[in-house]
Amino acid sequence: MSVRSLCLAILSFGDATGYEIRKESTEGRFSYFDDASFGSIYPALARLEADGMVTVREELQDGKPTRKVYSITDAGRDEFLKALTEPQAPDTFKSPFLLVALYAEQVGPETIRKAIERRREQVQTELDTLLSHNAECDHSGSRWTREYGIACMTFTLNYLDAHGEELIQIARSEQTADDLPAAAPAAE
Repeated sequence: MSVRSLCLAILSFGDATGYEIRKESTEGRFSYFDDASFGSIYPALARLEADGMVTVREELQDGKPTRKVYSITDAGRDEFLKALTEPQAPDTFKSPFLLVALYAEQVGPETIRKAIERRREQVQTELDTLLSHNAECDHSGSRWTREYGIACMTFTLNYLDAHGEELIQIARSEQTADDLPAAAPAAE
């Protein structure tokens, strides 16, 4: 999904400032779809405005700079829906945890145990966030998407519970004396 489409997706749920769009794309309900930086959002919004896909209005604020609020137009909604009908790119998944797991034999069981604990905490935090938002959701597509995320995270936690010890054993059984760091020389 392009930053352009991500902006249109967020605006399809209601008017928003560039800051609010960024927050939705990093922490909100759109954070699971694609990454967008401030450096990419504002140029995309400017192009969308120039192309007639969004409108912008300025709102005065007491003691603060004027804020720009973006709204999707009918043409923007049509473009966004058209973009959704095109074949999507494969999902991307990157995991620093899996890189550590790949080298279990070299890093040893304690590093693996800590990595598993951190990964569990991270996934549990994300799962708790999704679960807390689930009750307040009245949009059926959002609810289905959130349930999909909950299922994925629940599976991850269950897999770590069921197979985490295997990875620790791999690290333990493969580590030899040659793999261990050399002891520091004794101080004289």
